[in-house]
Amino acid sequence: MAKLCVNVDHVATVRQARMITNPDPLEAALLAESAGAVGITIHLREDRRHIQDKDVPRIKKGINTKLNLEMALANEIVEIAHKVKPHQVTFVPEKRREITTEGGLDITKGRRKTKKIIDGFKDRKIVVSLFIDPDEDQIRVAHDLSADAIEINTGAYSEAGTKREIKSRLRKIEKGAILANNLGLATHAGHGLNVNNVGAIAAISTVEELNIGHSIVSRAIMIGFSSAVKEMIGAITTRIG
Repeated sequence: MAKLCVNVDHVATVRQARMITNPDPLEAALLAESAGAVGITIHLREDRRHIQDKDVPRIKKGINTKLNLEMALANEIVEIAHKVKPHQVTFVPEKRREITTEGGLDITKGRRKTKKIIDGFKDRKIVVSLFIDPDEDQIRVAHDLSADAIEINTGAYSEAGTKREIKSRLRKIEKGAILANNLGLATHAGHGLNVNNVGAIAAISTVEELNIGHSIVSRAIMIGFSSAVKEMIGAITTRIG
C-alpha cells in the first residue's frame, strides 16, 4: 500500500510572501505527521523561492519521520545536503522561470557527473531517488547509475483532459513502475496529484510512496492541515480497498 509523504514547500511560499516567520513549514510538517504522513518532503530551490537554507536542518531535526530533500544537481545544494544529511535526496530538474517543476530529470545526459554525485550521497548512507518521467530508457539509466529509487513524474497524467488520455498515461506509469520494481528500484510517484486522481496511482502495487504538496496545502486553507492530510490518506486507501 502506497504511503504519503507531504511536501510543505507551499507553506513556506505563503510565509515568504511577507518575509516573516509564519506560517511555519515545520509546524505544518508536524501536523502532517500526526495525521498519518510517513515522511516530509521539501525542495531547496536554487532561487530560494520558498524553503530557505535555515529551514532544512531545522525541519530535519524537528520532525519525527524522515526528510526527503528535493534538489537540483547544483554544487551549492549538494554541499548543503551533505552537511544536513537528510534520510533521502531526490534529484529534480530546475528552471529559474518555471512556476513549478516541468517534466522529469533527463538522466541520459551528464551521466558521469550524476553518478559522481549519487556515489557521494550513498557514501554518506543517504538514499538517492531520481524524479523522472515514466520512460523505459530513463528508468534503466537510473538503475545503471545505482540510484536507490525513482519518483515517477505524474504531471502528464494529472493534466490529461480525456478519459483516453488518462488511461494511456496511467498505463505508461504502471509499466514504468513494474520495470523499476523488476530492476530493484523502489518506486515513488508525485506531481499534480489530488484527492480526485490519486487513487489510480495509489492502486499500482509497486508504487511505495506518494509525494504530494500543493493540493494538500490548498485544501488546508479551507479545512485545516491535519484534516487535509487525513482526507488525502483516505483517498489513497479507499480506492485500494
